[in-house]
Amino acid sequence: MTAIGAQTQRLLGPKRPHRSFFESFIRTLIIACAALAVVLSSVSICDGHWLLVEDRLFGLWYFCTISNHSGPHCLRDLSQAHVPGLAVGMGLARSVAAMAVVAAIFGLELLIVSQVCEDVRSRRKWAIGSYLLLVAFILSSVGLLTFMILLKNQITLMGFTLMFWCEFTASFLFFLNATSGLHINSLTQPWDQLRKV
Repeated sequence: MTAIGAQTQRLLGPKRPHRSFFESFIRTLIIACAALAVVLSSVSICDGHWLLVEDRLFGLWYFCTISNHSGPHCLRDLSQAHVPGLAVGMGLARSVAAMAVVAAIFGLELLIVSQVCEDVRSRRKWAIGSYLLLVAFILSSVGLLTFMILLKNQITLMGFTLMFWCEFTASFLFFLNATSGLHINSLTQPWDQLRKV
């Protein structure tokens, strides 16, 4: 083999073994579900109206009163709701929920990059992306629990709005995708081990 051929072979390196269809399908499904969770959580936080109690609508950003004769009258000053600690607590709920979306976006990006640019670090990128989704689940859950604890006296099961259930579903999907991602990564062999076979 000539020197140029040896250099070319070294630069190109051995080809990555092909994944099974099942593994590729599962990884693609995890990425798609994580993307769906990011969209659901983003929409839920931007809208922010999570609880309807009689003629009052509680949200992350506004407190609204609803009357039969006019549209909703919304106030950004959450202290007007006369719920102790609501203004400060909603600030915390907003912050952790927004950080959950940021963590999930970075996690999703790492999951996608690990599949598009496959190299020896792909497994590490996938694992870090899965851990970031787990962080997103924890932050999202803290946001939901904070909201529920603050309004525990007003909560009814039928009072939760569609946006609340979107955030709840997104939180569940963050957890499901994170644990599935870590599990499938533990089941597959690292690339450097496959090269030695």
